[in-house]
Amino acid sequence: MATNGAGPQQPVAPVLAALASMQGSVDRAQKMEAHSFLEKFQKSEQAWTTSHNILQSAESPMEAKLFAASTLKGKIIYDLDQLPRQSLPALRDMLLSLLGTFRNGPRPVRTQLCVCLANLALQMTEWKDVLQLAGSTLGTDAWDCILEFLKVLPEEVTEGRKNTLTEEALSARTTELLLDNAPQVLRLLIQYSQSSTSAASNPQLLECIASWLREIPVADVVNSPLLNAIINALSSETSFEPAVDCMCVIFKETRDVDECLGVIQTLYPRVVALQPRIAAAAHSDDLDTYKGVTRLFAEAGEAWVVLMARMPEQFRSLVEAVLECAARDQDRDAVSLTFNFWYELKQYLTLDKYIQARVQFADIYSKLVDIMVKHLEFPTPESGNETDLFDGDREQEEKFREFRHLMGDVLKDCCAVIGVTECLGKSFNLIQRWVTTYGSQATNTRIPHWQELEAPLFSMRSMGRMVSREENIILPQVMPLIVQIPDHEKVRFQAVMVLARYTEWTSEHPELLESQLQYITTAFNHESKEVVRAAALAFKFFCNDCKELLKDQVVQLQAFYESVIDKLPPASQEDVTEGAAAVLSVQPLDRVYSMFKLYCDPLLKRLVALANVAKDEKTKLELADHLQLVTLFIQWIQPYVPPTEPNPAVQYCKEILPVLSTIAENFMDFPPVLERVCRCWRNMVLSYRTASAPILPALADRLAAGFAASRSGSFLWATDSIVREFSEGAEFVDDSTATAIYQFFQQQAMTFLRALNELPPDDLPDVIEDFFRLVTDVTLYYPSNFIPSQLSVPILTAALSSLTLQKIEPLTALLHYLRDLLSYGSDGPPLSSFDRPDTPAANSPELQAAVRRLMEGQGEALVQRMLTGMMFTFPRDCFPDASGVLLALFELMPQQVAVWIKNTLGMLPQGSVKPQEVDKLMSSISQRVQEGEVRKVRYLLQDFTNSYRRRNVAPREGLGRLEAAKFRFSG
Repeated sequence: MATNGAGPQQPVAPVLAALASMQGSVDRAQKMEAHSFLEKFQKSEQAWTTSHNILQSAESPMEAKLFAASTLKGKIIYDLDQLPRQSLPALRDMLLSLLGTFRNGPRPVRTQLCVCLANLALQMTEWKDVLQLAGSTLGTDAWDCILEFLKVLPEEVTEGRKNTLTEEALSARTTELLLDNAPQVLRLLIQYSQSSTSAASNPQLLECIASWLREIPVADVVNSPLLNAIINALSSETSFEPAVDCMCVIFKETRDVDECLGVIQTLYPRVVALQPRIAAAAHSDDLDTYKGVTRLFAEAGEAWVVLMARMPEQFRSLVEAVLECAARDQDRDAVSLTFNFWYELKQYLTLDKYIQARVQFADIYSKLVDIMVKHLEFPTPESGNETDLFDGDREQEEKFREFRHLMGDVLKDCCAVIGVTECLGKSFNLIQRWVTTYGSQATNTRIPHWQELEAPLFSMRSMGRMVSREENIILPQVMPLIVQIPDHEKVRFQAVMVLARYTEWTSEHPELLESQLQYITTAFNHESKEVVRAAALAFKFFCNDCKELLKDQVVQLQAFYESVIDKLPPASQEDVTEGAAAVLSVQPLDRVYSMFKLYCDPLLKRLVALANVAKDEKTKLELADHLQLVTLFIQWIQPYVPPTEPNPAVQYCKEILPVLSTIAENFMDFPPVLERVCRCWRNMVLSYRTASAPILPALADRLAAGFAASRSGSFLWATDSIVREFSEGAEFVDDSTATAIYQFFQQQAMTFLRALNELPPDDLPDVIEDFFRLVTDVTLYYPSNFIPSQLSVPILTAALSSLTLQKIEPLTALLHYLRDLLSYGSDGPPLSSFDRPDTPAANSPELQAAVRRLMEGQGEALVQRMLTGMMFTFPRDCFPDASGVLLALFELMPQQVAVWIKNTLGMLPQGSVKPQEVDKLMSSISQRVQEGEVRKVRYLLQDFTNSYRRRNVAPREGLGRLEAAKFRFSG
């Protein structure tokens, strides 16, 4: 490891040049080349010596030294096996020497070196005197360095799964490094804190205490001089933040209040004594200090919340302190830190056993409602420009909007504690006060102090979920007021949204329905787009919840629907359509067809007109949006019809099928239109299930022709709905229909296989995803037809070829298909269904034999693709399914799969894995197989592939013998 270190040596120069390219103003290609070089360098054995040389050289720039230290960290965590075991003491001495060099900084380099030493200490199990050697080598003039090493040691040890230690070795080493050293570390920290005033407030001391609090019993810290040091550090500007962090860690360690009651009794008066700091921080306008103080009280409250429920009088001062933090936060920057505390306390107070505490804290939650509603108010702009409330700060505006909804959750907590009536009453009183004070001054152009009206309206909306349909005290008084609210944009928006939130309540109070509906429908004419969008949303909820009250007004609603639909943006069109469809869904059976036709015929006319003029992308997208409206009606209108009678909704679907088909034929080159047409067809099947049988022949023809012409996966997506609903053995599905459906699938599969024969998988990722989701369902619902068939062989080959993709969605579909297929090779089928009592309890011998034949022919290729993907190309989210495929394969033929794995590892790029690593893996696999613990093989393979992937990158020249074969199909 050692070098003379006179200056950057020859191997260093390319690394420095690549770093300069990454940081300089060079073109993208050069940066990519430099990034690739550095990535390979970090995985190479040469990186050990080169990184040392860079760190030793006085000529190396600081950025290079930081890179070298970071590289050493990665090497020690992941690549320590590249060094002979006997060289580890030299590596340790080198790190200690470098730490001595960088003991005074720069801190980023020193931190990385401390992490290096901590990870070496974790893995170098023969090093027993870690703290003693580090302390004696660095010396008493390097306290900052020693404290930083002590800080990172517990952090790195507790994240030890990044290395290759076994669970047993990691547990033993954790005990040696942390538990056995905890008393010594405590003595060392106390000694340092008492050495000087500056030492007692050193931020690194506080960070170190916080890091070791998981190892040192919290009682030992609280009952030592360290507590005074931490409390006193709260008065120092430089150490305030780490002192708050340290206190919060102490609070977390006392969450087991029964075990830590003595510690809490020591801490509580010290914490409550800090309450005057709240007012001081608020008056000083020091935001960071105010947030720190708020966090201190809030986290103490969260940790001891159960004691507040048990002993409300003794712990009331802390609850009042948190309330004061919320009340004094005029800028609303810290109040959110208290939200979780109010939720946690509410969880206890609403239990019957803590009813006395609930009574004790009722006044605090009552005050909290007032505070929250006040915080809900929009700001008054300094410029006086009412159209720009945040003086151009859009980020602040968006933050405030999100923040209001969080405050709404706190109001729900208040409702749970003190009751909905009191909370609603507060909002109602504020609305009444505004009407009394400012109502007479309001005009169409000016609403004085509108913020004081809008905030209680928002609070009512937030509390809506807590209000029952039977509430008869506040809402009957406030609803008539709401529909008279002035026409200010934000106030009208909030009033409409309040009506939207209470539609369930309105459904039980029909006497207020007409005035509310009138208020909502007139809002569609408002000049504000936000108000119109709110009106559309309110209309949807109104119709959903009050549909039984509105079903006799269906014709009048259609006139309204026609008058507004073309004026709305797409999202609002969907809202209004969903509302109208909800009312249609409760029509008597004899009116379903006529009402369906009344609403949708005008839509069909619009579709035809749009299709005739749709030449550019904008008009084509408008056509796609209108197609979605038809789908919404189909999703909602699902009348119950006896199985022996024709479904009137299906009758109408049959009429519109040719129009939709023509649109699809004319827009085969525009996926959004095809997707919406196929979505509509898919929902015809899902909504009417087997009652859709009359349209199946025509629908199947169009899906087959459409897929052949466009190769769009949307047609396969719609095909899948037919396979699901008309599966083999399903109720009301005869054998001839099931056979026809399977033949339809075969036709779609042949088209797909021909497409994959012509194009590489990278050109068809979405089609591959949709096809293998379809194949998965065919495997589940038609196993006896599909798995033994000749078609299953090219489909499996296509799946193996497609596993070279790197997108999560198609890979997930492929892996799910493979797992379901392999499950038919074992005893238990992957399918269970309550409504399918005929589902077999075990797979037939014929199915099991068919799966084994498939694996005998392509099992080795499957193993290659799984391992190659896990080592090089699969996204992390695909690992569980990929290892699940290997596990299922192992359970079928363990001995053969072990051979295939060994063969695959022999194909890896030369030098990327050591023979002894392969031997160790194969020995472990063999042992697990012999012991009958096949499931543990899954974890062996995951650990091996994770380790390999960290140490290697896919070669630019390709994977050689591990490259996937190109898919060939001549059918």
